[in-house]
Amino acid sequence: MFTHDILIRVSYADTDQMGIVHHSKYVLYCETARSEAIRELGITYRQIEEGGIFMPVIALKMDYLKPAYYDELLTVKTILRELPKTRMIFENEFYNEQGILLNTAKVTLVFVNKETRKLNSPPEFLIESLNKYFIT
Repeated sequence: MFTHDILIRVSYADTDQMGIVHHSKYVLYCETARSEAIRELGITYRQIEEGGIFMPVIALKMDYLKPAYYDELLTVKTILRELPKTRMIFENEFYNEQGILLNTAKVTLVFVNKETRKLNSPPEFLIESLNKYFIT
């Protein structure tokens, strides 16, 4: 299993009139966390795309448990529970500064050949970078 944490400070622009993080902002937080998790593996989305692969989101499930507020520092944990095949499933957990779980998300992406737009296997360099977290 691979996990990665990042910190995100809630900006005023991320909140609604009540000072609570707008539900749509969590999707952006998930994307930021996903990008940084992949970067932690020594890979970027750019490298994946330059290798001829796109990674579109095909499913998103979000559970809003408790509100997050303006100026809070959120810890966003990204979890990969299995090696990807044609799909890569990212789970996210959002915690406030007191360690309270605020939100969970599950985002499913697929690997698509840039030219044919058909499902594809993940790039070998991605699998190689993840193997150490899954092979015991």
